[in-house]
Amino acid sequence: MTNRKPAVAALTALLLIGVTGIAAGWFVPTETTVTELAPGVFFRKCETDPNFIGCNQGWVEFSDFVLVIDANFPNQAQTVIDLIRKQTDKPIRYVFDTHYHGDHADGNQTYEAIGAVSVASENSKPLFETKGIAGFRQSQQSNPDEYGDLEYRPPSLYFPQKLVLDDGTQRVELIHFGHAHTAGDAVAWLPQQGILFTGDACVNGAFNYTGDSNTASWIGVLTEIQKLPVKTIAPGHGEAARKDLLATQKRYFVELREAVQRGIDSGKSLDQIKDSIHLPFYIEWTGVDVKTRTENIEHVYAELTGQSAR
Repeated sequence: MTNRKPAVAALTALLLIGVTGIAAGWFVPTETTVTELAPGVFFRKCETDPNFIGCNQGWVEFSDFVLVIDANFPNQAQTVIDLIRKQTDKPIRYVFDTHYHGDHADGNQTYEAIGAVSVASENSKPLFETKGIAGFRQSQQSNPDEYGDLEYRPPSLYFPQKLVLDDGTQRVELIHFGHAHTAGDAVAWLPQQGILFTGDACVNGAFNYTGDSNTASWIGVLTEIQKLPVKTIAPGHGEAARKDLLATQKRYFVELREAVQRGIDSGKSLDQIKDSIHLPFYIEWTGVDVKTRTENIEHVYAELTGQSAR
């Protein structure tokens, strides 16, 4: 006997769209949608325009519990809990933070309040304990209506490289491949279904933030992830996609590094490189000129000139 509840009509309609909607491009940045990628495996794509409401999330329904992928901001955490409660009464036992950034992890306390254990890679622990809590406190000042008197809750369980959840009905492998978007990035891999929740190690659109990254290592991480027999990518931001999104994401960093290096070799200043850089494929992918991603250009320039401490 199952304790799964009937979904509300609107949610059911979204689930029926399924992966067909991914292929057809039905989803748009102004919408927040929920898709059942496989039985018991859900992907919530969050609105990014005109309002950025946080990261994408996922959840996986096991026989006796639910795993949530990425806690998001506190208010979005509660929204996801409410969505899950419309589907099942099973306890939410784990929430997996793919990395420390607030739009992926600041909602941990909301899940822990209902008995969930927050989980992340061991390499992310120093970041949660420094930059993570600093960002949370800043949000308490800038967004008191949402953050108010909430207590910052870093993960209570860290794994060194891999943690497997397998009850015979679902298998999820939480894997740290290396320093990508942050030093503590990890992904959620579902080998039975070929579904990969990437966090911000792979995004679909102009969402890359390189401030905590090592782009050379990031390329290597994506190369390793490409070895997995992935069918569906559930990215940290943007629409779900097929495996070739990994190649597209990697291409951005390869071509960005090559373009900046050419500018350095020809004696151009950083400002000149910013003015002259041109990556036509990036516009086709994101709809945005690569010149507008100034933070990324500056970060790669610092890496290639030895000015980066990362």
